[in-house]
Amino acid sequence: MPQTISPDASCLCGSQKTYAECCQPFHHGFHNKEALPQTAKQLMRSRYCAWALGMVDYIFDTTWPKQQAGLSRKDLQDWADRTAWQELIIVDTAAGQAGDKEGEVEFKARFRLPPVEKIHEHHERSRFVHEDDRWFFVDPTLPVRSATTVGRNDPCPCGSGKKYKKCCG
Repeated sequence: MPQTISPDASCLCGSQKTYAECCQPFHHGFHNKEALPQTAKQLMRSRYCAWALGMVDYIFDTTWPKQQAGLSRKDLQDWADRTAWQELIIVDTAAGQAGDKEGEVEFKARFRLPPVEKIHEHHERSRFVHEDDRWFFVDPTLPVRSATTVGRNDPCPCGSGKKYKKCCG
């Protein structure tokens, strides 16, 4: 159940800033490196907001590239379409600042799965890595792909389902 938000509305991540001052620049500038989260906590907030807005490409692209092949855009979209996000609470952070290579963010994310009105709470301590001048979420449920060479006829590691030579190769 993706929401919509105007740039001057309060950001859905709970930062007490407007969307334009908080997560919007990351959502629209990530691909061309115009605006990148500078901390693991900023990436956590922007990912929560992206879930609430149904921005599956952002969720995919901010997951550690060594795990992206294990993601299904369809499954991500199905989850985003079913879930009504209610609130993000940042509990704790460890490292994850500008200049760090790793960080952790403990959070609670509250959501509903309509038509049931019950509020669910997901409590997690997430790990983040900083590589190639960007922060990435490390999904604890996905395997890490080694940095082996991809052959022309191998499946593309981006997860598109196409052969590497017809996609990113």
